[in-house]
Amino acid sequence: MTPPSTRRRQLQALALVACALQAGMAAAATLQVGPGRAYTSIAQAARAARDGDTVEVQAGDYRRDVAVWTQRVLTLRAVGGRARLIADGANAEGKAIWVVRGGDIRIEGFEFRGARVPDRNGAGIRFEAGRLQVVDCSFVDNENGILTSSDPQAELTIARSLFQANGAGDGQSHNLYVGGIGRLSLTDSQSRDARVGHLLKSRAGINEIHRNQLVDGNPGSASYELELPSGGVANVTENVIRQAPNTQNSTMVSYGAEGYRWPRNALVMHNNTLVDDRPSNGIYLRVAPGQRTVELRGNVLQGASRTRASVLTY
Repeated sequence: MTPPSTRRRQLQALALVACALQAGMAAAATLQVGPGRAYTSIAQAARAARDGDTVEVQAGDYRRDVAVWTQRVLTLRAVGGRARLIADGANAEGKAIWVVRGGDIRIEGFEFRGARVPDRNGAGIRFEAGRLQVVDCSFVDNENGILTSSDPQAELTIARSLFQANGAGDGQSHNLYVGGIGRLSLTDSQSRDARVGHLLKSRAGINEIHRNQLVDGNPGSASYELELPSGGVANVTENVIRQAPNTQNSTMVSYGAEGYRWPRNALVMHNNTLVDDRPSNGIYLRVAPGQRTVELRGNVLQGASRTRASVLTY
């Protein structure tokens, strides 16, 4: 049985924690951005925002309005429709329209367009640290849609978003380019028509890829539709994956091509529809040899290509 004095101290500690939480919640503010609002630019709001705040950006076009977000907890939300962030040659830190290295940040309802930087790695969002949620956003005509660091503690969650026509055309930049972070979740989204690069390239330790459309259209020049070069755990289910006739690569899905760099390496592909419209010699899945497991079940293979192999190990 807990002594009364100890119980009192526990209750006092809980009361202090509750007061601190309430004070933090009370201090959180909503910063409004747009014509006639308190902040006329997103960059101003980025400098003013504090941990726990919400930044609401009115629908419309925001040109050359780049920002760096370092808050520990923050919500960024477009209101009244899409807020379109158009780079027009501007960038934050020579990296992106937005650079994110906070603790727990949610971004919802924005379009990122036209990011270009001197090293040809410009991104709509450069994600460097923390946990980032991207919901109902679009990334169009950037050198990379999203480009991440390789921080193994970082986590990226993307839902109901569009990546289209990103890539510098050099094969080194992609619609969505995820480095060696701890976890990627991509659900209910579309990645389409990358310029020479991949529709999705991820080196993350855990990859949850569900109910997406990874589709190269006509005419399309994307390379891999899905590349997981470092292995890791990859659960790939209920996606539509399509390779266009003018693809830069015969392989649609590649796993482990750069070596298995995570403690656990397991590829699970269930109930996907893979459409290969390459005229000949297409490969649905290429798996590198090594310490890994592969589980394939319920996948539907379609298309014009006389595919050499549904799975090719090399």
